[in-house]
Amino acid sequence: MPWTIWLSLFAACVVISLTPGAGAINTMSNALVQGWRRSLWGVLGQQAALIVHIVIVAAGVGLLVSRSPLLFNAIRYLGAAYLVYLGIRLMLTRPQPPADDPDAVVGESRWSMFRRGFWVNLLNPKAVVFFLAFVPQFIRLDRDPLPQYVILIATVVVVDVIVMWFFFAAAAKSFRRFTRTVRGQRVLNLVFGGLFIAVAALLLFVH
Repeated sequence: MPWTIWLSLFAACVVISLTPGAGAINTMSNALVQGWRRSLWGVLGQQAALIVHIVIVAAGVGLLVSRSPLLFNAIRYLGAAYLVYLGIRLMLTRPQPPADDPDAVVGESRWSMFRRGFWVNLLNPKAVVFFLAFVPQFIRLDRDPLPQYVILIATVVVVDVIVMWFFFAAAAKSFRRFTRTVRGQRVLNLVFGGLFIAVAALLLFVH
């Protein structure tokens, strides 16, 4: 992949990653509840979903999803339902006794955070359609596609990890003081639960 194309890919990835969405909300929520270091597991789960999306597009399945209203809407409704479920569950979460260590582990397993991050990103059919329009711009058909896809996936994942972990998760650290009181935890749970539901509404009603 020529440097000029890669730099364009890099710039596009930065802009895309900085755009707030369900992944950013999930990352900030994890950082608030589990601490900045452990929030990485949710970020890694989101990257696994991004890789799946790119593979789906590369395999031609993405075109099938984009052209099938039934399949597209089925995934869209499932994704929205999952975000609503996460939002309601967060709103109903019982506040935990404040910990002395601001980065103390509250109890969710790494695998649970990874799995939730994976499903949050995977159940977004618009991501498939987006990558369907995004990927071909950086893949030259007159060259071996495998090295190009490897570079593309590596760039997308590295940029998104940096933005999610060092920007969104780090930004959430400034709100950690609210987790030291039961009232503060309850407010944060309501706010982030509401954000999950708002993103679900956007997924359903914004075309």
